[in-house]
Amino acid sequence: GYRLIGYENRMLNKEDFNDDKKDAGELGSGHTVTALYEIIPTGVKSPFLKDVDPLKYQDNKKKKSSSFNNEMVTIKFRYKAPDGNESRLMVHSVNNESKSFKNVSDNLRFAASVAGFAMLLRDSEYKGNAKFSTILQIAKSSLGKDEEGYRKEFMSLVKKASELKSELVQSEDE
Repeated sequence: GYRLIGYENRMLNKEDFNDDKKDAGELGSGHTVTALYEIIPTGVKSPFLKDVDPLKYQDNKKKKSSSFNNEMVTIKFRYKAPDGNESRLMVHSVNNESKSFKNVSDNLRFAASVAGFAMLLRDSEYKGNAKFSTILQIAKSSLGKDEEGYRKEFMSLVKKASELKSELVQSEDE
């Protein structure tokens, strides 16, 4: 199972992926975006996965013995040349490499702290046991090169939100 974090309003139906007429959150030439996905590996039980009937025509024995054993996910992108009308498909497989969270890049850890903060602010059902203090700790440990000061500014927003939440809880208790 998988879930695109933060772009729920841009989700595309599976059958529309190849349809160039469908609006799918396009990016202009030279722009970048970071997309975070939560991946639930095969065999892991999750309350967020719906029970469905097994796929009738999928050969699970063949799949398990195939050369795909080390692949975690296959990502498909569609793009158009700046002067093009038809999209082209790019396919990229990602291997299943186990890394602890503290050993991934500063950019990935910082992006995860931003996503966690957003889930806390929205009181998302997916926030798990995230807390402002945890978000702040992750952001602080992933400052990296912060030449423009945006990451420190983010940390000040997390601190302010935490303070406001504490004040709100105190006023509700009175």
